[in-house]
Amino acid sequence: MKTAFRALVRKDVQLFLVDRRALLMSFAIPIAIGSFFGYVFGGQSNRQDASRIPVLLVDQDRSVISTEIGKELATERTLEVKPSDLEDARAAVRKGSVMAAVVIPPHFGEAAGAAFFGPNLKPEITVMYDPSHGAERAMVQGILTGKVMQSVSKEMFGGETGRRMVKDSLEQIGRSRVLSPEDKKTLTDLLRSVQRLNEEAVASLNPPPGSLTGGLSVPFIQREVAVTSRDNIQYNGYAHAFAGMVVQFLLFLGIDFGINLLQQRQRGLWKRFRAAPLSPAVLLGSRVVSAAIISFFVIVVNFLFARLIFGVRVEGSMAGFLGVSAAFALMTASFGLLVATLGKTPEATRGLAIFATLLAVMLGGAWIPMFLFPQWLQKVTLVMPTRWAVDGLEAMTWRGLGRSAALGPMAVLLAFALVFNLIAVTRFRWEGEG
Repeated sequence: MKTAFRALVRKDVQLFLVDRRALLMSFAIPIAIGSFFGYVFGGQSNRQDASRIPVLLVDQDRSVISTEIGKELATERTLEVKPSDLEDARAAVRKGSVMAAVVIPPHFGEAAGAAFFGPNLKPEITVMYDPSHGAERAMVQGILTGKVMQSVSKEMFGGETGRRMVKDSLEQIGRSRVLSPEDKKTLTDLLRSVQRLNEEAVASLNPPPGSLTGGLSVPFIQREVAVTSRDNIQYNGYAHAFAGMVVQFLLFLGIDFGINLLQQRQRGLWKRFRAAPLSPAVLLGSRVVSAAIISFFVIVVNFLFARLIFGVRVEGSMAGFLGVSAAFALMTASFGLLVATLGKTPEATRGLAIFATLLAVMLGGAWIPMFLFPQWLQKVTLVMPTRWAVDGLEAMTWRGLGRSAALGPMAVLLAFALVFNLIAVTRFRWEGEG
C-alpha cells in the first residue's frame, strides 16, 4: 500500500510539472496579477511615483485671495491640481476623469474678507466630487479648509484687500447703533491692531519670519509613524497583493485537481484503481498529499519571486510562514477533494466551485482592504478560510509578527482541511455504487 501511495503521489506531481497550462495558471498568472495589484496599491513604501488625487480648480473670482488659494493647493503633494471652467469640470467629475472639482464663486475674496472680521454671511466654496471616491473627497475638503484659512488670513493681515476691509469695518463700527460702547471699543482696538500690522507689512519688504503677514496656518505638524511589530520594517504593498493572488489561484488549482479526479471517475478509472485493489483512503489520501505538495511549492515560488523582484521579506517567523503556507496548501487540496466527491458532472461542478471560490476570495480581503467592508460583514468573513490565510501570510511578512501569530490561522486552516476531508470520505462512492 505504501508503494502504491507513493507512486500515485509521484505520478500527480509529474503530470503537474509537464502540464504547461497548469504551470502558467499556478506561477505566471498570480505573479503577474500580484505584481500589478501591488504596484497599484502603493507597492513599496518608498515609491516616489505614488498616485496623486486629480482635482480641477474653477476660479470664478480671480481675486488675490482666490489666486493664492490656487497656488497653495498646487503645492500640496497629495493633489494634482489643474485649472478648468465650470462645465468642463462638471463633465470631468461625471465621467470619473477626476475625483473632485473645487469651485470658487465670484466675489469670494471680498465676502471671505468681510466674514473674517465680522458677522457677515460666509461665502460658499463648492466641491463637486465623484460619489465612488468618498474618502478622497474628505481628504480634499480637509486640505482645502487649511489652504483657504491661510490664504484669506494672509491677505487680511498684509494685503491691499485687508487694508480696505479694516478701513470699511472701522467705519461701520463707528456708525453702528446696535453695538454697545464696550463692544465698539473691543472691536475697534482689534481692528486698529490689524491696521498697524498692515502698515508694517507695507513698510517692510521682508517681514520677519513668523509674522501674521504670512497668514494663519495649522498650529501643529503631523509626524507620520508607520507601526509594525518592529522598528525599521516598512510596509510593502506587494506582500498583500501576492498573498491575495496566491490564495485565489491556489483555490483555482484545487478546483482543477478536483475536476480532474471527477473526470477520472467518469471515465471509469476509479473502478480500475479499485481492482488493484486500492482503498478509498489510499486513493483520496494520495490525491490530497500530491495536491498539497504542489500547492506548497507554488506558494514558495511566488513569494520567492516577490522577494527577489519586489523586496517582500518574511519579517516575522520563517517557521510561522512555512506553517501557514503548509496549512493553506493542505486546505486547498482538501477543497479540491471535496469538489470531486460532491460533484456530479465536471461542467456544473466547475461553475459552482468557481463561484464559491470567488466569493471566498472577495470576502477574505484578497481583492480590497477589509476595513472597507461594513462591520457586520467583517465579522462574517471570520468563517472564511481565505481570511485566515491572507491574515496569516501578512502577519509573517510585512507585519513581522512572531510564531504565535501564525498559530491561529494554521489551526483554522487545518480545521477546514479536516472538515473537508471528513465530508469527502463520507460522501465517497466508487463508480456504480448506490
